[in-house]
Amino acid sequence: MDIQNYISSGILELYVYGALSEKESREVSAVLKQYPEVRAEVEEIEKALMALSSATAPNNAEHLLASLKEKLTKTPHKEIPPSGSVRKINWITYSGWAASLLLLIGLFFYFNRNNELREKLSALQAKNAQMETQIANAREDAEKTKELLAVLRDKNVKRIPLEGQEIAPEAYVSVYWNEQENTAYIDAKELPEPPRGKVYQVWSLSMQPLTPTSIGLLEDFEADENKVFSLENPNQSEAFGITLEPEGGSETPTMDQLYVLGTVAAP
Repeated sequence: MDIQNYISSGILELYVYGALSEKESREVSAVLKQYPEVRAEVEEIEKALMALSSATAPNNAEHLLASLKEKLTKTPHKEIPPSGSVRKINWITYSGWAASLLLLIGLFFYFNRNNELREKLSALQAKNAQMETQIANAREDAEKTKELLAVLRDKNVKRIPLEGQEIAPEAYVSVYWNEQENTAYIDAKELPEPPRGKVYQVWSLSMQPLTPTSIGLLEDFEADENKVFSLENPNQSEAFGITLEPEGGSETPTMDQLYVLGTVAAP
């Protein structure tokens, strides 16, 4: 017997399906006992059927598709050896493979649909995470605004206006100085953005003699939306000035880069 032709004929699938007559089943059973290769093929067909029956969950779709594709590559191309059953067996075999093909196509579209749903769910989760971040940022900004209003309304805070100088006549800055807490709040909304590699530096000035003391840099200027900066100022300031300096700041102010200047009003 040509074992490979016998296996590829389709009779083993019909045997497992229970579609053969009693006589045909006995003939196949006899072949199984005689040829281990045929018995191994029947076991593989039974495993494929078990996978088909248990693969109803979406997570098993990929495995089921692979199993069906593997079985579909074994297309019947020979007549079945037992006499008197050729027409019946071929018709049933092709009908079975047609049903399997329809199932395969259905699972293919179902699997693709699941992928689309998973992608939409991932996009929705990412959008929700972004919204949560925006809400958290809004709450944080609201808290900062509340704190800033409390600072500006404090009776111990002095407001010192700094006017634009020759290099930037339209520039304007307000300094809110709390002498008791040694803190100066710099409202730099009306300063132009510094060029790359430059940073604004704030100076506390004593007039007699003129002595500039740096109280800090307006760092991350572009990233700060409110453009309000908090700096420590333990000095007995009589004036404030802001210059444009190289990144990292300077030990003394660059006077030709003086953007704004203003004196503290006498009490």
